[in-house]
Formats: sequence, structure tokens, C-alpha cells
Amino acid sequence: MSTNSAPQPLYWVAAQRFAEDFPAAATALREPDGLLAVGGDLHPVRLLAAYRRGIFPWFSAGQPILWWSPDPRAVLWPRAVHVSRSLVRSARRAPVEITIDRAFEEVVEACALPRRGETGTWITPDMKRGYLALHELGHAHSIECRDGDALVGGLYGVAVGRMFFGESMFSRRTDGSKHALVAAARMLEAWDYVLLDCQIMNPHLASMGATFMPRREFLGHVATACEQAPAAAAWRLLPEVLS
Repeated sequence: MSTNSAPQPLYWVAAQRFAEDFPAAATALREPDGLLAVGGDLHPVRLLAAYRRGIFPWFSAGQPILWWSPDPRAVLWPRAVHVSRSLVRSARRAPVEITIDRAFEEVVEACALPRRGETGTWITPDMKRGYLALHELGHAHSIECRDGDALVGGLYGVAVGRMFFGESMFSRRTDGSKHALVAAARMLEAWDYVLLDCQIMNPHLASMGATFMPRREFLGHVATACEQAPAAAAWRLLPEVLS
């Protein structure tokens, strides 16, 4: 007699209803890892409710909104960011300027461009509008890496309490996104943020010091950090920690 169980049905989030309409993150599928729910909307209130629960949206054009909470989670302790000797040499050869929130929309647009060898993007027009709305409300931020007036790298994400949920990064020249990530980690540490959520591991993040964390542990940090008031200096440039 077969012991295979029926596939677990996905939870459907009701659009335009209460923002807390999410199942527990622990009920996410194992395959594909972390898929939790489908549907809903990208209203700022719902997005913030999702992040407070360790959930994020990730879907492609033509798909419904998909909500994820993978196990394990890729995270970066701000104090543990790895700065390689080659990155130090790169910064000496071609110094860059770091700015905050001066070009949020441009950073999102750059992140939305297809990567080399890819034809599509998960940063759809609806996603752009959702995160621009969060930025206008003061919840989403960008770290920019500049060479003069040129934007050569950057990242953006969502800040809730003392958690920063990284969304995407880009480079227009070698090491552009690495410089932005190092700057973000150093300032997050100075602002006393608990974690930088990287969502899903890749070799680039691993080389910068990102590690895996069991979802249960991650959710515990999220629950605590999201309730902590951010430092008064948060999201103000601290040049002294970047030198």
C-alpha cells in the first residue's frame, strides 16, 4: 500500500482583506523550499505584515503573487561581513562614494534588469510600485555606490524595527554590489541592527560572510528585532564607519 500523502494545498491570501492573512511560516512547503502562500496584494501594510512574520514575495511576470519563508534562511550578521583583500585593493584603486536613499527608484530599476544569461526578472512593475510605496513611507531604503555622478552598484531592502530585509543588489562595474553590501553591513552594525536578511543563499553572498540559519531561529530574531525601535541615527550616512 502506498504511503505517499497528497500534496499540501497552498494557502490563498485574500486580496484587499486584513493584512495579517498569512499562515504560519512553519507550514511552508519543503519543495519548492519555503513556498508558503499565493495571492493577495503588495499594499505596504501587507508587505510590512509579511516581513514581520519572516515572509517575502517572490514571483515572475505572469504568475500570481507567491509568498516564501525558506528553511534554512540566508542571513548576514552585520559584524561578520567579510571584506577580502582583493576588495580592499579594489577600493584603493577605484574609490567609490556611498550614499543612502538618494536614488531609490534608480536602484530598484537597475536591480530589475535581467542578469547576464537570463531573460526575465522577478522585480515586476507591481513589485516596483509596492517597494516605492514602502520607500515613500520611510520603510524601504537603498544604499548606493557611486563613482562621481555615476551609479555603479547598490542594494535595497526593507527596514522594520532593527531588522533589515535585503531584497536585491546590482553592479555596473566590478565589485559595485560588494562595496554597497559592506557599507550596509557596517552601518547596520553601527545602528545596532540585529540581522541583515539575505533570503536565499548564493555564492556571492556566501563569499561576503552570509550563513544559513534555521527558520525557527530566524523567526525568533525577527519577532524580537522588529519590535525594537531603530536608533536615532538609522538611515543617516556615517562616513566614519566606512573608512
